[in-house]
Amino acid sequence: MDRMLYISMSGAKEVMLSQANNANNLANASTDGFKKDFNVFRAQHMEGPGWDSRAYSLDERPATDFTAGAIKVTGREMDIVTKENGFMAIQSPAGDEALVRTASMQTLQTGELVDIQGNPILNEGGAPIIVPPYRSMAIGDDGTISIVPADAPSNQLVVLDQIRLVQPDPKQLTKGLDGFIRNTGEELGQANVKVISGALETSNVNTAEALVNMIELSRKYEMQVKMMATSKNHGQKSDQLLNVR
Repeated sequence: MDRMLYISMSGAKEVMLSQANNANNLANASTDGFKKDFNVFRAQHMEGPGWDSRAYSLDERPATDFTAGAIKVTGREMDIVTKENGFMAIQSPAGDEALVRTASMQTLQTGELVDIQGNPILNEGGAPIIVPPYRSMAIGDDGTISIVPADAPSNQLVVLDQIRLVQPDPKQLTKGLDGFIRNTGEELGQANVKVISGALETSNVNTAEALVNMIELSRKYEMQVKMMATSKNHGQKSDQLLNVR
């Protein structure tokens, strides 16, 4: 009976992990720029004498869906989104380079240009962008940042810097447990990627699909629980037979 019990326990645990992944996707359905994670089950056969007949379920997050989400127009000059499968570089809290397709930028009192989460936006050299006091700012379609300095006439536009734009191979991208996307291949150079200002990219999570997955996973979990209950009943019946005199 232990075969059935432990296999169903393993299945229930893996279904719970899959539910957590699906719940995370669903919770970020309205998060701009979020990329959903795939989730699959596979059979894991036990190796060793007497274990060949046992196959446990294993839940995995094999990849992330890097397809672009829909573009929504905000009209805010410092909201930007990349085109043509391009990405822009930011500095993650860990201090390394992370990649995003959209950013709602703002300037701190120190002049540092950051996204809505406070992560520094990097320039083409890979350094944080520092913005002096300004009247207005404009983002060109090549990622060029231009400002009108605070002490200059309103028609005096000055080119300040350029956002680091890259075009990595999606197969070389990975999404860490911290939620940041990183390039695992060769070092990327500045790419000719177009940028749209006054817009943001929405999440690529399909809410209807995530809700259907939630129902399906709930039913799978219930099935595993029923198998555990059945195993318990079989064990009780076996004990009763052994106690017969």
